[in-house]
Amino acid sequence: MTTLHWHRIDTVLLDMDGTLLDLYFDTYFWRQHVPLRYAQKHGLEVDEAKARLFPLFASVEGTIQWYCVDYWSRTLELDIAALKAEVDHLISVHPDVIPFLQRLRGSGRRALLVTNAHHKALTLKLARTRLDRHLDGIVCAHDYGLPKEEPAFWDRLQADTGFDAARTLLVDDSLAVLESARQWGMGHLLAVARPDSRAPRREIAGFAAIDGFAEIMPPEQAPVQS
Repeated sequence: MTTLHWHRIDTVLLDMDGTLLDLYFDTYFWRQHVPLRYAQKHGLEVDEAKARLFPLFASVEGTIQWYCVDYWSRTLELDIAALKAEVDHLISVHPDVIPFLQRLRGSGRRALLVTNAHHKALTLKLARTRLDRHLDGIVCAHDYGLPKEEPAFWDRLQADTGFDAARTLLVDDSLAVLESARQWGMGHLLAVARPDSRAPRREIAGFAAIDGFAEIMPPEQAPVQS
């Protein structure tokens, strides 16, 4: 059971894909749907398409290009935003996320969505989930030209939002992002052990981890400055 010192936290930075939202949508999209549409476009078998695409994906993983809808639309000559809309029924919020966000804001703490997702993907997912109704702000890494994997990202974010690193919690499913934030000096870090509900639980090394947000519901009272 993960214990957070909520009295020492007044800002919570929350990742979107795999943290608030089930990563199954993204897993299915990139591992199944894009190869299918790519195969249809080029007259390939799906396995042939995967053999071409997966090394291409891996070559830019962790960079801003990996998260960029426009980059992949140009590179693959596919309308990636339109393809995402084809399967948007698979977008879903993890259990207990909405009650967690409601409790967080009710306690006087600030909740910010901080995502690497491209604006086009972000717009689609917010339209489907309405998560924005429960947040105090949304920050997209594409506005900085830097992914969260880069420690310099956190400098830009702090300058824009004014959070106190010592009193801020970051919840993310990406261990690379969490490590970047740790190197930068983020005060509280938490990993998500099961970002994809249809995949096995991951064993997390080096970070405290949760299976779901029911484990870390904040108290109803406001944080105490200490």
